[in-house]
Amino acid sequence: MRPVRSATLALALSLCTLAPAYAQSPLEQVEGDANKGTGPRTVPGRIIPVPTATVSPELAATIAKPYRALAWNANPPDAAAWTALVNHLAEGAAAAQPGWREKLGVTMTTGVMAGVPVFILQPKEMPAENRNRVLLNLHGGGYVYGPGEAGTGEAAAMAGYGHFKVIEVDYRMPPAAPYPAAMDDAMAVYKAVLATTDPAHVAVFGTSTGGGMTLALMLRAKAEGVPLPAAIAPGTPWSDLTDSGDSYQTNEWLDNILVSYQGYLGHAAKLYANGRDLKDPQLSPIYGDFHGFPPAILTTGTRDLFLSNTVRTHRKLRQAGVEAELQVFEGFSHAYYTIDPFIPESREAFGEIAQFLSAHLAK
Repeated sequence: MRPVRSATLALALSLCTLAPAYAQSPLEQVEGDANKGTGPRTVPGRIIPVPTATVSPELAATIAKPYRALAWNANPPDAAAWTALVNHLAEGAAAAQPGWREKLGVTMTTGVMAGVPVFILQPKEMPAENRNRVLLNLHGGGYVYGPGEAGTGEAAAMAGYGHFKVIEVDYRMPPAAPYPAAMDDAMAVYKAVLATTDPAHVAVFGTSTGGGMTLALMLRAKAEGVPLPAAIAPGTPWSDLTDSGDSYQTNEWLDNILVSYQGYLGHAAKLYANGRDLKDPQLSPIYGDFHGFPPAILTTGTRDLFLSNTVRTHRKLRQAGVEAELQVFEGFSHAYYTIDPFIPESREAFGEIAQFLSAHLAK
């Protein structure tokens, strides 16, 4: 036993000799003292650098951009002001779409299905294996943004990168049409698709609000006995309209798209719910039963305010025995891949989603 004690004593002496080199900085001392007990973490005010060494130059430039003017912290005083803001933002978004479609090699036509306006986007060259396949898209925008052509960007990207036929639902939104209008429209178009297409050839996808609606649509289809699609892709889903989840706090002010739940998000949630409990599974599907859901792929990023929404959804799907993949991109704030579909990471994100859907869709 003596050799062991001698070795232990020698190690202790060596550590004492090295102790000055490991002395705490003033910040370490302050934070250590502030977090000695159990409970919430106290963190110092920090400047978070752009991760230029670990992302593409294109993404780095996007990460460095300021918060989106007008959109992130909007709180119009009445319905007329909401409508004016939504229409103003939609004008700019819609104006960019013809250029996106040209670059993606996609055509777009308009139509009406089950009384609901839709946009139909297709690649100029359709692969043989995709000719009988249909993707249903539910656009994002916090239930208030993205009406009309302004909401077609994600559908165009999936049609271009995945070479699928995509039907984008131009669902009704508040303030004119709060819940359940959006879900009624989504279900109506979904049933119309199933009237002509085997569900084994159908997938449903959407990002943010569209991701939450995709999950809510699965819950509603189960409840109504409607066949489920072959696969879903709820990207960074707004699966919880309450401000629950770790990243609502940890990524607040870091995400330069959503920025904070205290901005427009919280106002939009109440506007959409129209007095209904925000934890109703048709509003916040994370509180529903995911058993029997089709295979799913989820997408998020390290700076995404909805990182926790996405992680919680992925874990709940897995706990329900559902095949589910989770892809997390370095540096992405909320839904970056839909905001600029042409940066390398966005092309990779859509490529992964397309590959997953293709693997589960019947030919």
